[in-house]
Amino acid sequence: MKSKLSNDVPISAERNLVTPVLFAIFCFCLIGIATGHAQVPAGSWTMKAPLPRARGEVAAVALDGKLHALGGSVDGKAGPYHDEYDPATNTWRARAPLPEGRDHLAVAVADGKIFAFGGFTSAVHKGAGTDAFEYDPAANGWRVLPPMKGPRGSAGAATIDGKIHVIGGRGLDGVVVATHEVFDPKTDTWSQAAPLPTARDHMVVIAVDGKIHVIGGRFKGPVQRTGLHDVYDPATDTWTSAAPLPTPRSGTAGTSYHGLILVLGGELPPDHTFPENEAYDPKTNTWTTLAPMPHGRHGFGGGTIGDNAYFVGGNLGPGGGDTTDQLIVFHLP
Repeated sequence: MKSKLSNDVPISAERNLVTPVLFAIFCFCLIGIATGHAQVPAGSWTMKAPLPRARGEVAAVALDGKLHALGGSVDGKAGPYHDEYDPATNTWRARAPLPEGRDHLAVAVADGKIFAFGGFTSAVHKGAGTDAFEYDPAANGWRVLPPMKGPRGSAGAATIDGKIHVIGGRGLDGVVVATHEVFDPKTDTWSQAAPLPTARDHMVVIAVDGKIHVIGGRFKGPVQRTGLHDVYDPATDTWTSAAPLPTPRSGTAGTSYHGLILVLGGELPPDHTFPENEAYDPKTNTWTTLAPMPHGRHGFGGGTIGDNAYFVGGNLGPGGGDTTDQLIVFHLP
């Protein structure tokens, strides 16, 4: 299946580091690969209205047909940013800010509300918090929840049977942890679950078919990246291993899409960000390479709405370099 790339909304060069011209070059390169008898990865990319403010290490989650971009870092300092994107109108609007400025948040949805956990206050990985917040879109307001047991940022969160599992991350001392806490929104209580087999952070955490997949990440810095893929079964409170991520990466974004788990992006200092878009099929325990992003990036967030996967913000360069406001959209027929 042939890949293609289009630009739905012209965006000025002043606000974006990847222009429609570069999009066209990227598409031309894919065509060149195809004429060389290489298989062109499936899927296509488009660009939509940019995030009102460019920021890195932003979290994102889809709820009720809209994408929420939460927190993030501007000039090395975390903010309480909260913007909502409506695909129907291709517009953003500001929503109630987080109670505290945070980047590297772990976010999840349960019972029609958004939950945000932990995060850092400033670069690099400073001021890890125990914070837990709940956002009610009907009231456009946040509620402070009982905190996690210990401070951590760059963790991951996923919801199973109405309970939110917050897994991994790193604490105040910068050491990664295997912590696995479970929050019950119905009782506002925390409980402990089997720890992650290998401590790490900056990974993708996704719930599919009643199990939680923890994919990739890092053990310390971005050079110590891994392709580890651990699967948690809440019915038995146990972990098993699954097919590893083909391209070991950290600082990725992920979403559940068309029955697949997409894992995108990542960073490798001093000068590389990953454009890779790799998809895991839980039914076959196999990975497939899909059309890469138009530019490598890390520290961004994503979510699935309808037939499209949306990814927003982050950094086009390693570390805090080349912060972007881009909203890019992946479609797989």
